[in-house]
Amino acid sequence: MKQALVTMLTMQDRMNTRVHENWVEQHFDWYRAAWIECGELIDHYGFKWWKKQEPDMEQVRLEAVDIWHFGMSALFVEGKDIEQIAREMATELEAHAPSGLDVREATEALALYCLQTKSFSPSLFWDLMLASDMGFDDLYRSYVGKNVLNFFRQDHGYKEGSYIKNWDGKEDNEHLVELLATLDVDDAEFADHVYWALEKRYRETALD
Repeated sequence: MKQALVTMLTMQDRMNTRVHENWVEQHFDWYRAAWIECGELIDHYGFKWWKKQEPDMEQVRLEAVDIWHFGMSALFVEGKDIEQIAREMATELEAHAPSGLDVREATEALALYCLQTKSFSPSLFWDLMLASDMGFDDLYRSYVGKNVLNFFRQDHGYKEGSYIKNWDGKEDNEHLVELLATLDVDDAEFADHVYWALEKRYRETALD
């Protein structure tokens, strides 16, 4: 687990550095982005008792991955390196006793923690994962995939407006899900393989 956390934290640091070279020292309000994403997750799960709603669990899990992006970012502070942050996260998660909360309750507990502490709780996020039927491998696969896709978009003209988001009638997110299902998450070069697979399909479907 610790090595996977190191990998994800390193990838998040690289992405945030693209936004601002000294992003940790800027003290951006990552906790706020996290709790707002919690609200979006609840919207996909459903909360309106006055109308018929069915939980969209695929979207719930995607929102959980977005929360994880912001949550990890909130744990970066001056004086702590990635190894230390990963070690603290792993220790917290290994000692955590699952709460058994449902999706709405777990999401609200995490959002409340973000608001009260202006930080992020890996263990409360773990409760949300369990409630959403997500395992750690699911989180790792989805996080790495989305992070790589974000880099892929930037490398192929997203900021300039030349990137093509729909490939052969499907959004790039949909292609990503298909490609992730064919790759070995335990491969040490998993992230590189995701990028290469995206590159190959992009050239075959979007640029032909």
